[in-house]
Amino acid sequence: MPIYIWEGISITGEKKRGELEAVDERAVRITLRRQRIKPSKIHTKPKDLFKDINLLKPKIKTKDIVIFTRQLSTMIDAGMPLVQGIDVLAEQQENKTFKSMLRQIKTDVEGGSTFADALKRHPRHFDNLYTNMVAAGEVGGVLDEVMNRLAVYMEKSQRLKRKVKSALAYPIIVLGISVVVLAIILIFVIPVFEKMFAESGQALPLPTQMVIALSNFVKSYFLVIAAAVAFFVFLFKKFYSTSKGRLLIDKTLLRMPVFGPLIKKVAVAKLTRTLGTLISSGVPIIDALNVAAGTAGNRLIEDAIHNVRMSISEGRTIAQPLQEAGIFPNMVVQMISVGETTGALEQMLGKVADFYDEEVDAAVDALTSMIEPFMIVFLGGTIGSIIIAMYLPIFKMASVVGS
Repeated sequence: MPIYIWEGISITGEKKRGELEAVDERAVRITLRRQRIKPSKIHTKPKDLFKDINLLKPKIKTKDIVIFTRQLSTMIDAGMPLVQGIDVLAEQQENKTFKSMLRQIKTDVEGGSTFADALKRHPRHFDNLYTNMVAAGEVGGVLDEVMNRLAVYMEKSQRLKRKVKSALAYPIIVLGISVVVLAIILIFVIPVFEKMFAESGQALPLPTQMVIALSNFVKSYFLVIAAAVAFFVFLFKKFYSTSKGRLLIDKTLLRMPVFGPLIKKVAVAKLTRTLGTLISSGVPIIDALNVAAGTAGNRLIEDAIHNVRMSISEGRTIAQPLQEAGIFPNMVVQMISVGETTGALEQMLGKVADFYDEEVDAAVDALTSMIEPFMIVFLGGTIGSIIIAMYLPIFKMASVVGS
């Protein structure tokens, strides 16, 4: 439907202007009349030439969704109708992509859809966890509480994601700089030394010959090496996209000496927080486990949760199949077991999530402090070895001249 820009005067004499999505100008006038606004100007909003070019559209960030969720929760709690709340937030939204999406959600809700169903039409920004919690909140009449829980959950999830990214960013940056520096030395610096040594006519030490040979290889086959690396990355992604490939790689990652425990702690923190938030919002345990499994980020853990889901449908507890999986720490299993027994499962899951958030903090700090000296030694040792190899003939010439 076209969007109309209007200007008018309210019943109190105040000048107002805004935008409305409607079938035609007549529908705009009817809507404004209902709002007791006398329109003075109505015209169609000019079409955006870049509307359908996704690359030029501003992206909707998780931060935008979190702010929207928290603000809508406050508005509903204050007694504002849902449609009006969405409309107010859409009008004050600076991100045009998000504004357009909120307007579409508002239109769908006005047309008779539930809020959850309207959100499901935008799965890229509102995942299963979000829509399931909203659906439970609508059914239970506690949408404001659910939206507040969602905002808190998303903020904590983002905090956890930032911790993991910060742990991986340093080694990746240092490794990238190392590769660039080595490539510059081998392609541009070593050939200068090679020419100088060739003119001297003396025999070169073995380390120098090896570095020159490596330089010649990199210069001659640089494009082949780059293509091979790109092809390897492509094959790896292709393999990881298969069911067997993902299972094998995720299993290997969990067994890694340093990264394995960190991956497991992150998965447990995400899983328990998601499950606790869903259960406390009124989502049935079977549906909650299905949604929570997808947030673990590891196929082995996902499969274990799906097995738990099947076991519960057969009448068993959560703790039993978790224990049998052999992946989850005993403390997690025991606390979940106590939570089931006492009827305070969501509180126990929250405590487990808080504990493992702190464990991830400690693991990230330990990983960073361990990787930093290793990367410095690696970078310094590699470049230092090349420099020494290239200066050996110079030292040899100096000793000959000195004698």
